Amino acid sequence: MRDRGGKKLRILIADDHELVRHGVRALLQTHRGWRVVGEAAEGDETLSKATKLKPDLAIVDIGMPKTDGLETTRLLREFAPNTRVLILTLHESEQLVCRVLEAGASGYVLKSDLAAHLVKAVKSISQGVFYLTPKVSEIVLQALLKSADQSKHTGRVQPQPTARETEIIRALAEGKSNKEIATALGIAVRTVETHRARIMSKLGFHSLTELVHYAIRNKMVQI
Repeated sequence: MRDRGGKKLRILIADDHELVRHGVRALLQTHRGWRVVGEAAEGDETLSKATKLKPDLAIVDIGMPKTDGLETTRLLREFAPNTRVLILTLHESEQLVCRVLEAGASGYVLKSDLAAHLVKAVKSISQGVFYLTPKVSEIVLQALLKSADQSKHTGRVQPQPTARETEIIRALAEGKSNKEIATALGIAVRTVETHRARIMSKLGFHSLTELVHYAIRNKMVQI
């Protein structure tokens, strides 16, 4: 997320509480290689500033007014695909974690863990690595175990993806858009879409969350 010229990591902070934004900014300013380029108080403003300022990372509160953090994440991944998203929230439910991953976020940090984990999360995401705080990692682990247990009981043997399918699974699980994947692999966006549909059908998945779980379980991505 930082270019080879050594430019600073550009960060946008989006939260409807001014005190939270100030707290996040103060934590980020302890790192010389990072620069907060803007702040937003709601989803539409976040998207507008992201398309204008082109930050490398948007730190997004899940509970913003008008357009919430989930929908904002989906829109950012569509209209600002080079901007990674780190979600901040008070909530730690399995359902919400799954929805956040499905929306394309690259990290999930509880506000109760902000001081201890924000800097670690930003460092990880800037290096292309997912970041989940320990409590959230436990939620994901339990979901993976439940999924594995269900597969064991059904007795279904899951087909193995090809090398190209593995590349695409890894990229999708890392939150990359179809366009980013196409550019990285030197193929057409429509080809990526075809591969994606074939992968979902082949592995019997119905959502991106299931694909992310699969990638984590098979050590295709780092957390």
